[in-house]
Amino acid sequence: MKKRFVNLSYNKNRFFLYPCLLISFLLMLFSSCTQKKQPAAFSNKDQAKIIAMMTDIMLQDITNPPLAARFFSYTCLAGYEVVSEYDPAIKSMYGKLNGYPKIEKPSVEQPYSNQLSALLAMMETAKKMQPSGPLMDSFEQKFIDSCSKLGFDDEVIAHSKLYAAVVSKQILAYAKADGYNKISNLPRYTARRDEGYWYPTPPGFMAAVEPYFKTVRPFTLDSSAQFKPSQPIAFSGAKGSPFYAQAEAVYKARNDLSDNHRLIAAFWDCNPFAIQDDGHLQYGLKKISPGAHWMGISGIACVKKNKSFEQTLQIYTSVAVGLMDAFICCWDEKYRSNRIRPETAIRKYIDPQWVPLLQTPPFPEYLSGHSVISAASAVILTHYFGDNFSYTDNVEVVYGLPFRDFHSFKQAAEEAGVSRFYGGIHFMDAITNGQQTGTKAGEWVLQKIK
Repeated sequence: MKKRFVNLSYNKNRFFLYPCLLISFLLMLFSSCTQKKQPAAFSNKDQAKIIAMMTDIMLQDITNPPLAARFFSYTCLAGYEVVSEYDPAIKSMYGKLNGYPKIEKPSVEQPYSNQLSALLAMMETAKKMQPSGPLMDSFEQKFIDSCSKLGFDDEVIAHSKLYAAVVSKQILAYAKADGYNKISNLPRYTARRDEGYWYPTPPGFMAAVEPYFKTVRPFTLDSSAQFKPSQPIAFSGAKGSPFYAQAEAVYKARNDLSDNHRLIAAFWDCNPFAIQDDGHLQYGLKKISPGAHWMGISGIACVKKNKSFEQTLQIYTSVAVGLMDAFICCWDEKYRSNRIRPETAIRKYIDPQWVPLLQTPPFPEYLSGHSVISAASAVILTHYFGDNFSYTDNVEVVYGLPFRDFHSFKQAAEEAGVSRFYGGIHFMDAITNGQQTGTKAGEWVLQKIK
């Protein structure tokens, strides 16, 4: 009897144990079935899409080159600061950039996505800064819809958007304090008609672009004149003078351009102000800015090297900050030396019918902006990718230009500089001295933000 009692007791325990296990199993199964799918992480291509959308909006607004760099820099800084809050390898720009505030971390309840917040902070900043920024709204909504399909629930999206808005607001306040909004209150710039000075050129005879950009607060420079170049070759219309020799070199090069030289000039044209003169009709040609081209190159390099989301945003931000300070250096000199463009000089002193291959941009000649910002960008990108980084530049394929292969960023920068000589819009000293200034600016930016 005793033995039978023990067996009955054991069976009784099993009788109560199995239902408990079964209930627990069913609860786990139910939980797994109702749990939200974990969304995939974002990639460097998501940031590239925002940069591309910003570039499209710039085409709509005909954004000038220095201003484009300003938009890119603050937009990237917004995303960068979100990343710096959770990635110890990415340090805040506080204490590195001039006047940069200590960005307060938003007190947002969980759950939210760090990477989603970074992307939304970029979009929020871009649409508030760019004149046609509301065009970013539809892009943002499509992006959010895609996030829902990836598995982000409404709560995560809402909290991420709130996080982004708080960071973006602080970056926008920093941008507002850089002094750009005060430029409109300055006296209207009047071009000089004296010999040797820049004056608007055909076909548009457009007014000077950003003559007071040097007054904008730089990110890392001590002053806009920190890397003041050597003085340009002194103007002279006399045959045999050094300046006349420079003008003659541009004039002769126009007639001796090879097909490759023409291709190089067109590839690096990047002139947002181009006007097509077709008989009695003039119409604008939309082209990206030189800064947008180098931001595109940055994205190509990040994808090829498989840089992480966080590393890519760091590189974009470094290049954008470098572009801004390089433009400030260059524009400071442009309106100090205020030198005549080849088109004006050659028509007056050599050949009144001469026309450059590229359309002359509406601002003074010295220094070459392409040379300055390309050299600065090349220095920064070389820091992240090395000296002999080969890549294919297809940034402007969507605008009808072919791709080009480069074996280094320095090679690309040098080609961008000399393209202005082939195009007939710069003298050679503006190119070589511009490359030196850009190199110094790029090295300085790296030193300050590393």
